[in-house]
Amino acid sequence: MFKTIADPVDCEVRSVIRSLNAKKVKPAEIHRQLVEIYGENVITDGKVRKWVRQFNYGRTNVHDEARTGRPSVVNDGLVAKVNERIRENRRFTIRMLYDEFPQISNTVLHETVTNRLNYHKLCSSWVPKMLTDVHKTKRLGSALKFRTRCSEEDNEFLNKIVTGDETWVCS
Repeated sequence: MFKTIADPVDCEVRSVIRSLNAKKVKPAEIHRQLVEIYGENVITDGKVRKWVRQFNYGRTNVHDEARTGRPSVVNDGLVAKVNERIRENRRFTIRMLYDEFPQISNTVLHETVTNRLNYHKLCSSWVPKMLTDVHKTKRLGSALKFRTRCSEEDNEFLNKIVTGDETWVCS
């Protein structure tokens, strides 16, 4: 018995269909072989027949054709404006941004802020998702200085530390 291949890419399956079709294998037999190798849910018999027809009509490309979709209203200029608003007020909400940019839906605004601008919400402020190597180095240096001073001055040093809300923003 063959070892089944899990999660094949669509173009891989179509390549197998094209190859077996070139050998004049019938669509039902192609489907049976695909199920045997890739598992039950690889492709339906109807889809195999559809692809065999397309290859018989001269199609050679096994990849999906490009499709037109709804044009995006988000462009680089709009992303820059959203980033400018975020820098003006770090305690913004998506709803506040929606009021300023009504042409963009809440979902697209959230995706723009999180995916394109790489911010995420932390304690009611939006901050970058990842610290840079420079930020990490500065934090490590500060922690080592604190540790050294704490070992030298004991609890007296800890009484001098003032804490507050700190937000990192992309620069």
